[in-house]
Amino acid sequence: MKLLFVYNANSGKLNTLFDVGHKLISPSSYKCSLCALTHNVFSENATWKKFRDESHFDMVFYHKDEFEIKFPEVKLVYPTILKLENNQLTTVLNPEVLKEIPSVDTLITRLQSAI
Repeated sequence: MKLLFVYNANSGKLNTLFDVGHKLISPSSYKCSLCALTHNVFSENATWKKFRDESHFDMVFYHKDEFEIKFPEVKLVYPTILKLENNQLTTVLNPEVLKEIPSVDTLITRLQSAI
């Protein structure tokens, strides 16, 4: 079983610069709630990093363009967290739920209870 985290952001250095700028200038309108939970403006959230490092979950992280290349037949609204088990994808936390999660601690608790 793997957890797949799909961010509502595209890969690449230029896209990263645009995302950083957006977080600095207008954080309330930033469109990736998962990014906002797991990353600060310039780096990964320390609480999230500790959870990832100590977790027994097998986690894979994708930007949306990377996910669409890997899983071209799967159509999603981003961001989302999926479970891949026995070649089947199921949603763990959808964009609407992620948008309502107020902190990384709550995200971790939700993940632990959902799996």
